[in-house]
Amino acid sequence: MDVGKRLRQVRESKNISVYELSKVSDVSESHIRNLERGTKSATVETLEMLVNSLNMTMADFFNIDDNVTYLTQDEKILLKYYRTLSKDTSKAIIEFCEKLYNAQ
Repeated sequence: MDVGKRLRQVRESKNISVYELSKVSDVSESHIRNLERGTKSATVETLEMLVNSLNMTMADFFNIDDNVTYLTQDEKILLKYYRTLSKDTSKAIIEFCEKLYNAQ
């Protein structure tokens, strides 16, 4: 996988400029441009800063399946809380959500 091309693809699909990504990631604009052009390689730390700033996980970034959907920030929060619940509570939450869904 060409990491620079993937970075550009994701950044553009999210309508984020190099300038905006630079500001939220603390990675310089010139470094981001060099990564995207393929003239520089990213360290794991730099790539993680960029990927996190794009609200993605590294797994999301490297998964190039066209059917991939990305979690919103709210979905990530819900998942974080859901994973801490007991089996009984998580089952009750699922049943509740199913009732809400079916009531629409």
